[in-house]
Amino acid sequence: MDTELQHTELNGVDDYIRALDSLCTMAGRTLSIFEKDFDGLGFNSEARYDALRRFLLASSINRLYLLAHDTRYLARDCPRMGMLLRQFSHSMQIYRTPPHMMNISEPFAVADDAHYVRRFHFDDTRGIFAINDPHGARALHSQFAEMWAASRPGVSATTTGL
Repeated sequence: MDTELQHTELNGVDDYIRALDSLCTMAGRTLSIFEKDFDGLGFNSEARYDALRRFLLASSINRLYLLAHDTRYLARDCPRMGMLLRQFSHSMQIYRTPPHMMNISEPFAVADDAHYVRRFHFDDTRGIFAINDPHGARALHSQFAEMWAASRPGVSATTTGL
């Protein structure tokens, strides 16, 4: 297994989407993703749905955490994420950040405390895809955990919650 640290510069939304796709396939136990609203990033694509579904089916202990400032896109316009949430409500959660966290503007995703993708700002398509970088991944995971603890459920697995 290749454990060499790799950092790849991302220079556009297409690079970012491809990096997220790769990260979703690399995740072995946990996948934590923070975005402004998830719109336009491939979360309703068949490929992303299939990758996340395979990840959640791989083991009953696998966990997918989605955190957003605004969860309306996921609830209204992203039926594939809704299907995943209904099927895997025991393994997947979608939370919304509280108003006092709206100033946090650097989206990121972390897989297994080893790999991550991050952009420098919601409005900046530049970023980095890091493979085998446990130090950077743990720092982002720690930030995610703090944000998650202060957040609340944003999308429910039931129709009444949507």
